[in-house]
This record gives sequence, C-alpha cells and structure tokens, in this order.
Amino acid sequence: MAQFKFWNDVNSLLNVDGPLTKGPAPRWERKKGSCASSNSSMKSISSSMANSSTRTPSKHSEGSKTPSKTPRMKSKTPTPSKSKTPTADRFIPLRSACNFELAHYKLNQDENLSDSPTQRELQKVMCDNLHGGDISKQKILSYQKKAPSAPEGFQNPMRVIYTQSKTPASVKNSTRYIPQAPDRILDAPDIVDDYYLNLVDWNSNNILAAALGAHVYLWDAGTGNIEQLLELEGGNDYICSLAWIQDGDTLAIGTTTGTVELWNTTIRKRLRVMEGHSARVGSLSWNSYVCSSGCRSGQIIHHDVRQRDHVISTLSGHNQEVCGLKWSTDGKYLASGGNDNVLNIWQAQQANPISESQALYSFTAHQAAVKALAWCPWQPHILASGGGTADRHIRFWNCYNGIPLNAIDTKSQVCSLLWSTNYKEIISGHGFANNELIIWKYPNMNKVAELTGHTARVLHLAMSPDGTTVLSAGADETLRLWKCFTKTIVKAKEVTKRAQPSALKQCIR
Repeated sequence: MAQFKFWNDVNSLLNVDGPLTKGPAPRWERKKGSCASSNSSMKSISSSMANSSTRTPSKHSEGSKTPSKTPRMKSKTPTPSKSKTPTADRFIPLRSACNFELAHYKLNQDENLSDSPTQRELQKVMCDNLHGGDISKQKILSYQKKAPSAPEGFQNPMRVIYTQSKTPASVKNSTRYIPQAPDRILDAPDIVDDYYLNLVDWNSNNILAAALGAHVYLWDAGTGNIEQLLELEGGNDYICSLAWIQDGDTLAIGTTTGTVELWNTTIRKRLRVMEGHSARVGSLSWNSYVCSSGCRSGQIIHHDVRQRDHVISTLSGHNQEVCGLKWSTDGKYLASGGNDNVLNIWQAQQANPISESQALYSFTAHQAAVKALAWCPWQPHILASGGGTADRHIRFWNCYNGIPLNAIDTKSQVCSLLWSTNYKEIISGHGFANNELIIWKYPNMNKVAELTGHTARVLHLAMSPDGTTVLSAGADETLRLWKCFTKTIVKAKEVTKRAQPSALKQCIR
C-alpha cells in the first residue's frame, strides 16, 4: 500500500494535463520567504523527479513524453509588483506666468546660512527685487492664470466627446443667411444726384419719407401705400434734406432757399416755416424738441420748434457746407461733418438739448468731405464717420476722450453709414468705384457680406424701425430694400438653388 501511494504521488507530479498545484510561489508571496527556502524546495522536487524516472512508469503515463514545465528560479530576489492606480491628468505650468529668477533663487539658496543682520538685509533686497513681497509665500510654478480665450467664432470639434447632448448648442451652425438680392425695388425718378444732400428717412411708425426733386413722398411700408406730401412752388427749387422727429409724425424739410419747414404728416399740413440760413439746408437732425440744421455756408442753427423765436443758438465750426449732422442716441453729443474735411463733436448743455457754442473736439483725419455719420446704439459715445472719394476710410471715435479707435480703408467713396440694432455690425453705402453696400463685423471690421445691384453710387441709407431691413437710395433712381438683419436664422441648406426671383418693382410716385 505504501508503494502504491508513492506511485500515485509520482504520477500526479508527471500529469501535465491538470493544474500545477506545486511549484514556485506567486510573486507577492516570495517576499515572505527567503530565497534559500525556495531553492531547497525546488531541489527536493527535482530529486524526487529524478528518482521516479528510474522506475517503471504507470499505465497513465505510458507512451507519453514528459515535458519540462518547471519554471526556473532567478538568482535575485523578485520585487513585489505595485498596484496600478489611475492617475489624474498632469499639470503643465504656464511658462509666461512663472518667475524664473525667483525660482532659481529659491532652489539655490542655502538653508544653513547664518541668520546674521547682513544676511537678513540681503534676503530683503532679493525679495524686493524679485517679487516685491514676502518671498516665503511665493511659489516656483504658477497655475493661477487661465488659458487664453479662443478667437471669436471658433468651435471646438472635440467638445462633442465630453458632452452628453447629441447636438450641443455650441456646435450648431450659427451663420445666418443674408439674401444677395433686394427684397423690393422702388422707382425713384428725379432723385437729385448730389453727394452733400440727405434725402431719405424712416420713422418709428414705419413711414418712409423720400425727396424726389421738388416733391416729398411718403411710403407706408406696412400697407405699401404711397402718397405725395408736398411740392415746392419755385421752378428751380428742390428738397435738400429731411428728418423725422424721434417719436411722432412731424417731418422737418430743408430747402434750397435756406428755410426749414415743419409738416404734420398725419393731417398733411405744414405747421411752420423757420428761416435763418442764407443758403440751402443740406442736413437736419433732431434732439427732443430742438431741430438742428446745417447750411451750405458752414453754419449750424438750433431751432426750438416750440417758440416763436425759434433760433436759440448758432454754431460756426465749418467754413464749407455742412453735409453730415447727427445727434447721439442719448442726446449728449452732436457730430457735424463738412466739405472742409473737418469732423466736429459738440457737447450738449446740462439742462438744454442744445450744444455748447465751442466744439469739444475737431478731427481732421479725413482727407475728403465727411458726410456719413452714425452713432453706435449700444455705446452712445462711439461715432463712425466716412470720408469721400479722396479719403475712402471709415473711422471710429471715442467721444468721451477724443481718441480715434480704428480706421479701415474701404477702397470706395463712403456715402452713408448705419449701425445694426440686431447684431454688432455696421453697414456702409459706397459710391465710386464699386457702388455697393458692405456689412462689416464690429469691432474687427471683417466683411460679412457685399450687396450689389445698384448701377450708380449709393447716396443714402435708412433703417426700418424693427432693425431688419435697410433701404438704399442710389443715383440710378432706385430705392432697394435689403432684409439683411433679420433675427430669424435661415440655414443655407434650406435655401433652394433656384434662380433669384425678380424683385417686386414699384414706383414711389
């Protein structure tokens, strides 16, 4: 029985099909035992294997070769394996925010230096020079500054990986569709082709006023009705300017005879005629109950329309025709541009909606007549001005301090400017040589769109009260309406690739 048990033990050792129950201990257990004990156990196993090989093998192992499955032990004591734990992302310091001089000083300073008065004085000087504070509270590496923000319009394509939303809002296409064809075209026969005049204006009640020669017509944009408001009696007289009051149906009209007429467009009646100029009135602008008018002689008059003696102030800041005149949206500044290439900024008085008699700033950067003027609707102290053919620049001014902000060469005569109230953009109307409208992104002044169609220079621009539609009046005797500032975003893929439909054409007369 003892011999039979011995052979069973030998067969169990030679059986390669089953698992090895005896052999070297796992790595984590080898640390407990010594290398000598492991070697001795292996020697005993190998000696038993050698003795069993001299005897007759059992039936179970007959006809099979015994492979050597015993692993070899290394002479060196194995080290236990370290458990791998997930590590967080490493922090990379910002080199521009690190003070390398301070870091070098702290890394190389001797901790065993004597705390003598001379040494303390040296440390104080080093602290003041390196950082200006307590050096013991400073760090060698800095992680405080944030990464710079991405440029405007940048979309991270990898952001979708780190969000649970299938269609994140930041990845959606936000580019709006701007029609390249006008929504409507109106005929404007006999419109005066004169760069220095201001012949169209759109009021808060959605009524467009247009001056065609000696006539003034009113177009109701809501109903499409067109009516004639007035006709000058003089054979050679014509309308030079017109401007709506901020809220209401009162229209101011400047003529070649130097008079300013006030009309109530609801009852189609002239309210009064205000005199004071010796030449034609080419520009008008309202500030509450004060109507300011610019004359060909360079004179500006403030009219109080409530008083019998309407002339309350006279400004003499130009020596040639005043072709641009605009009050700011908050009524604090008046901008005047003249044919003498001068742009004047007049500050309003404290208690009255009229300006001081002396100009606050006089800018002479433009090299041609300054007609195009527009005040920013969300920053009332920012003014945009455009120069004529010899200048071709759009310039931006900060009227708080009189500092020029930016200037862009448009390569074309700037006839008019308008700010968008729905987007941070500005649109410009141009004459020689491109005769187009350009939408610019503010403040980087990148081109958003170019609107073409006029065959002559674009003299005037007007904005609808909802801020979605721009009207352009050209010397080609057409008025074109462009829906370029609509709030509804129309995807380009939803626009069919059919031919542009012919615009609805109508005569304003």
